[in-house]
This record gives sequence, structure tokens and C-alpha cells, in this order.
Amino acid sequence: MSATEPLWRVFGRIGLLSFGGPAAQIALMHRELVETRRWLTEAEFLRALSFCMLLPGPEAMQLATYAGWRLGGVRGGLLAGGLFVLPGAAVILALAASYAAFGQVPLVAALFLGVKAAVVAIVIEALLRVSRRALNGRAARLIAVGSFAAIFLFGLPYPLIVIAAAAAGAALLPRAAAEPRPLPDNPRLGATLAAGLGLWWAPVAVLALLGQELLVRIGVFFSELAVVTFGGAYAVLAYMTQTVVQDHHWLTTPEMMDALGLAETTPGPLILVTEFVAYLAGAGAGSPALGLAAAGLTLWVTFVPCFLWVFAFAPYIEWIASRPRLGAALAGVSAAVVGVIATLALWFALHLFFATVTEVGLGPFSLTLPEPASIRPAPLLISAGAGVLLIARHWNLLGVLALSALAGAVVPAGF
Repeated sequence: MSATEPLWRVFGRIGLLSFGGPAAQIALMHRELVETRRWLTEAEFLRALSFCMLLPGPEAMQLATYAGWRLGGVRGGLLAGGLFVLPGAAVILALAASYAAFGQVPLVAALFLGVKAAVVAIVIEALLRVSRRALNGRAARLIAVGSFAAIFLFGLPYPLIVIAAAAAGAALLPRAAAEPRPLPDNPRLGATLAAGLGLWWAPVAVLALLGQELLVRIGVFFSELAVVTFGGAYAVLAYMTQTVVQDHHWLTTPEMMDALGLAETTPGPLILVTEFVAYLAGAGAGSPALGLAAAGLTLWVTFVPCFLWVFAFAPYIEWIASRPRLGAALAGVSAAVVGVIATLALWFALHLFFATVTEVGLGPFSLTLPEPASIRPAPLLISAGAGVLLIARHWNLLGVLALSALAGAVVPAGF
């Protein structure tokens, strides 16, 4: 099981074929690891999946890392997790460089109009999918509504919403019965945490000493994001959009939508959208070289924590599975994710379907309101069509994106 060559083959294939989001990626790993090779039993796979869903970060990538760790120790975990991420990261880097160079060409801009319209439908489809799983009962629905209001009306930071939702879930949501298990002895926990934290923050510290202010800000922001990425990439996209667009002014809202649309077309975890964002931020502030440095730094601070969580806490997987209050807290965060994704869908829709959008302050509230006369029919119609194909007809995501891009290119300018 620990032989390097089979792990290379299996996890390399998983990394190259990991399109379609976490559900498709997890199904692919189940087929390869449980059904075909029987490297994990069904029960081990499900416990590992539940464990990875408790961790911040992309659960499919962390599941691959855990499987590699089970089969080949730390070396196997690094191999499996790295192969899951690297193919998509290479594609994203190429797409980001091309976008920075050619994104304003009229034909390219028209294609991306269709992509942005499809993104709205994609986020709404994700909202429906997550809500079906997460909103079980009145308390969960109240947490979802509260998280929507907290971020859309009050502009509260996503990390605070995660903490509040976890506390509300632990207090209000039902807890599954489980047989308690003893806390295992893990003498290497301290050394693992120290090494992981040192590796995580070393590049940021070096850049701070070198006076690279922009790169330090990028490193700190995406490190913070890595700690609160519960519920998948869609959950933090609203927070990321709010911070990147409104606070740091690294990107515009249309550029954020383009980033998400392109990330949907690549293998690997959707959180690789952070690499795209960082490249544009660096390239826009300096040069392609600065963009490359920003992208590399962002990959590091996004995924080193993912390895750290798995290597540090995987020995506790049986104990964690027996903590019902922890499961209720996670359910609270999942409910909050529904509200946050709804915020993201509304934010993208308002900025795409209307040419003029204004911020209106009402005491502690801040409302984003469109100018009705500035409605843009073309993206609205393309988005509606993409929604029908995705939600009602169950089309392949890549096919919907391609057709939407084509529609954006053929509609008359200004329609």
C-alpha cells in the first residue's frame, strides 16, 4: 500500500480527472479507493469524509490527503494532496495570465459576458443543492436567514458569522447519538503543529522583512481565508468578493465573476479561484512577475494549512466522530453557508443584470439597490437559460459554460 508508484498513478489520475466540484471528486475517489482497489473500507471512507467536512478548506482535497496519509504516511499524504491540486493550479495560472493580457479584447469581453451570466446560475444551483442538505428544521433556517442578514445588510465579516453559527448550532440543533470514544494519545501533535505553522507563515514573514507590502497583505488575507473556509469555496466567495473588491480594490466585481467562471472549468478544488484573484491583484499592481509571486504565495497559504489540519488531527478521527455537539456545531455552520451563498448569488446578479447599482445607508443597515431603468436584458436571458439547463435539464457544467460564452459573443453589443 505504501509503494510510491501506485500512489502516483492513482492520485495523479484523480487530480487530472477531478472536474465537477466536490461531489464528483468524492465520487471519483470512492470508486478508485474503495470499489476498485479496496484501499479503504466503506466505513473508513465515510468516517474520513465526515472528518474532512469538519475541517476548514476543500474537503475533497483533504480527503485525498487523508487517504494518502493512511496509505503512505506523511509522504503519501503530501503526494496525494499535491497531485489533487497541482494540475488545476497549473491551468488556473495559465488562464489568469491569458486573462490579464487579453481580457479587454472586445470578443473576449463578449465571451466573458456569457460566462458571468452562467456564473449566476451556477451559484443559484449550488444554493439549492446546499440548502436541501443543510436546512433541516426551523432553527437551521433561522441561522441561514441570520447569516444572510449579517453579511448583506450589516457587512459583518465571515469569520464572525462562522463562529456565531457554530455556537448557535451547538446550542439549538439536534445532536446525533454516538458511542463516546476515548481521546487518543498523540505525542507528535505539538511537533506537527509547530512545523506546519512555521512552514505556513515563513514566506509571509520573509516578504515582510523584504518590505513587500502588497504580497504581505495578500498572504495575510488568504491565510485568514484558509482558516474559515467551511462549507466549500462558495461559502467564502461572498466574503472574498467583499474584501477584494470593496476593501482592497484589487479586482472589480465583473473580474471576480470571470475568475469564478474560469475556475469552474478546471480540475481540482474550486478554491483555486484564490490563485486567479491573487495573480490579477499582483499583475494589476505591478507586473506579470508580481502576479506570479502573488499566485504562488496564495497557493502556499491556502493549501499548507489543509495538509496541517489532516496531519495534526487525523489520529483523532474516531474520537471526533463520537462528539455529537461538534456535529451540531458543524450543522450550524452548514446552515449559515446557505445564507452566505444566497448573498453571493444576489450580489453577482445585481451587478450583472443592472448597469447602475448604488449603496444606500439606512442607520446600521447598508442596502445595495439597482437602478431599474439600467437593466441589461442579455445577461439576464443568458443566465435564465443557463439555469434551466443546469437545474431542470441537468446539463454538464462545462457544456453550459461553453454555450453561455457563445451566447455572450453573438448578442448585440449593449443589449
